[in-house]
Amino acid sequence: MTTEATIELAIFADYFQFYIQDETANDDFGSLWTEEAVERLFAASAQSIGVGTARNMTVPVVVSLHAQEPPADFGEWDMVNEGSFTVRSGCVAIAGCTDYLPDAPRLSVPPGGYRVRVSYAGLDTVSEDGLEGDDFYRVQLWPAPTAPLAVVKARSSAAV
Repeated sequence: MTTEATIELAIFADYFQFYIQDETANDDFGSLWTEEAVERLFAASAQSIGVGTARNMTVPVVVSLHAQEPPADFGEWDMVNEGSFTVRSGCVAIAGCTDYLPDAPRLSVPPGGYRVRVSYAGLDTVSEDGLEGDDFYRVQLWPAPTAPLAVVKARSSAAV
């Protein structure tokens, strides 16, 4: 597997979410965060992916671009979701929902369709007050045709 680029970030997940999006996208996630999307911590539109988080705080995120689909390593993760989006501008922005988008970290990619796999770890380590925890979010992107949303690994009901 070839990893083209990797970015390690600390993202302020205000309102328990952050976005992976074409830098020119202007999506309104208000309607995309349905009850089902909130439960699976994943919302998608044509040019954006919304990632739900366990904390309304700064969370660790690693974003990596791959030449092809990364290998399945789902055993070590609490939950894994996949979705698709299109990058028209050639630039993916990674930002919290209240971040100033022009200052958001970016990843240069060839324009086209991408599959996004979000793997979630440490979701049940969050303190009772929601301020501390060892939750971690891995986002993997690779060129791929548009495909339906897939819950690759559901969170166990004991952890909810």
